[in-house]
Amino acid sequence: MKFKALVLSALLLALAACEKKESAPAEVNLATDEDRFSYSLGMLVGERVLKQYGDVDYQLLLAGMKAQHQGQATLLTLEEAGDSLNAHSEKQFAEQSAGNRERGEAYLKSNAEKDGVQVTESGLQFSVLTPADGPKPKATDEVTVHYRGTLIDGTEFDSSYSRGAPTSFTLNQVIPGWTEGLQLMSIGAKYQFVIPFSLGYGERGAGGQIGPFETLIFEVELIDIKS
Repeated sequence: MKFKALVLSALLLALAACEKKESAPAEVNLATDEDRFSYSLGMLVGERVLKQYGDVDYQLLLAGMKAQHQGQATLLTLEEAGDSLNAHSEKQFAEQSAGNRERGEAYLKSNAEKDGVQVTESGLQFSVLTPADGPKPKATDEVTVHYRGTLIDGTEFDSSYSRGAPTSFTLNQVIPGWTEGLQLMSIGAKYQFVIPFSLGYGERGAGGQIGPFETLIFEVELIDIKS
């Protein structure tokens, strides 16, 4: 994985937030605008940068920031630091990928054994929550749906219900699991789809909450079809 420009920029900005004392104070005092600036910048770095890397040793983090900011000798070159971050990111990605794939396969196996769950040749799993009769969309049709998407742990990552409005799209322009699944439905039907990574966002994921090799669950209500 490439060393992200965002990470480098944020870390360089964070140098300004280095503590002026050798050890962290027992209490944080935000008495001046400069104090508030430094503390706020630290919060932003913690939220937007450090969360990408999991646990960190704050003493080493501050030592590296102070040395670089104050022009002191550093234990690594910037190139070596970038290589270290790349290696850590690649390790995290590999571990996340393996974990997501293992958990997804276990969930798919368990879900396939539930009453009412059907499995297509591609591996898509679906169950009918609200049946309906009538025409079904083709892959080239535009459909309007309400939907809710979650991870297998129940975390919601998207919902037209939460936004208060359905969404429309051409069926062959979305993930394969949706393209296949919605062609099984008639207007008024509501289905649950369990979509393996190969029919979802694949080996890379979609950023944010949808990681690599992620199995996804959708409840989808078909509202309209436009040929």
